[in-house]
Amino acid sequence: MSYRIVIAPSGFKESLSAAQVAESIAEGVRRVIPDADIDLIPLVDGGEGTAEALALAGGGRLVPCTATGPVGLPVRTHFALLGEDGPGPVTAVVEMAAVAGLSLVPADQRDPGATTTYGVGELIRAALDLGARRVLVGCGDSGTSDGGAGALQALGARLTDHEGRELPPGGAALTELARVDTSGLDRRLAATELLVACNPFNVLCGAHGVARVFGPQKGASPAEVEVLSAALERWAAVLTRDLPPAIDLRTAPGTGASGGLGAGLAALGARLLPRFEVLLDRLDLDARLASADLVITAEGALDHQTVRGKIPAEVASRAHAAGVPVFVLAGTIGPGAHLVRAIGVDAYSAILPAPMSLPEAIEGSSEILADATERALRILELGTRLAVRAA
Repeated sequence: MSYRIVIAPSGFKESLSAAQVAESIAEGVRRVIPDADIDLIPLVDGGEGTAEALALAGGGRLVPCTATGPVGLPVRTHFALLGEDGPGPVTAVVEMAAVAGLSLVPADQRDPGATTTYGVGELIRAALDLGARRVLVGCGDSGTSDGGAGALQALGARLTDHEGRELPPGGAALTELARVDTSGLDRRLAATELLVACNPFNVLCGAHGVARVFGPQKGASPAEVEVLSAALERWAAVLTRDLPPAIDLRTAPGTGASGGLGAGLAALGARLLPRFEVLLDRLDLDARLASADLVITAEGALDHQTVRGKIPAEVASRAHAAGVPVFVLAGTIGPGAHLVRAIGVDAYSAILPAPMSLPEAIEGSSEILADATERALRILELGTRLAVRAA
């Protein structure tokens, strides 16, 4: 009997892309089940790899360019163009992680109060220059917490303090914000459909606001978290006054995406959409999962955040609806990982075979992941043999 195994992982941040993770898992599968029918479905969530994945899925192309990175220095980056030969509007895919992602922030400069999304706005402008009239911004893996202020500045908005002085980059500076002047905003935006693919669980402000939930991961101390939280409250209040939005910028789903980029773009009229509704519609994912005997998914860290819109949770819920068992491989397992059992995960396992440093784990991640897959399937094979013997 030939087993059909679907491998549908996310990438491991700062280590392996989703495609590389899928290939490593497949290598482990083949060691145990050489004749397995393997379907690789590397998945993206709006973060690293999104533009390339959508370009491949939609017959588009990547456009290389240079833009301002999160610490203010130029970085080589890209965006995707889709539908250039079609009847509809040209669509650009701007992956914020490619220009303002955490991987672009040196370890000794990780200060989310200072990093900027200015490059995101530059990429949107570059896409407009090439004729795009629909722009999809993928949110995820950000190294910023400026509420999208930098992106608005790059698009022509002026953010000023009570003395009329332009604010410097970074979310912390928003504590001094007095006015948002959009008279210089790029006029082409009025004729452009702006969409944001984001995690709807992320909100801008409040007890579960983006500064408190993700600020520490980006390098903020407890005191800096409170400064950022207050700054984003100020940002929401001024935006609401000067650019009356259609949603509550403080608490609407997705406003906290990518350090609040969702809120900043929503103030310009962008629609905030659940990311998997936007990113998975070309993959026929449900049918491919339903045809499997086993689904293997993976992510870098399995913990309480996984059930809040991460790729393994999405895969598990869809596979569970089709009655297909799901196994998750994770770089690390943290508090709350058990919660994934409630959304369709049948089993999960960490991949590290022994204690090791982060650089060691990153360097050997492909082989470590293949070995972990092999170990897990051999245990599964043993369990199957015992069940047959007992029967």
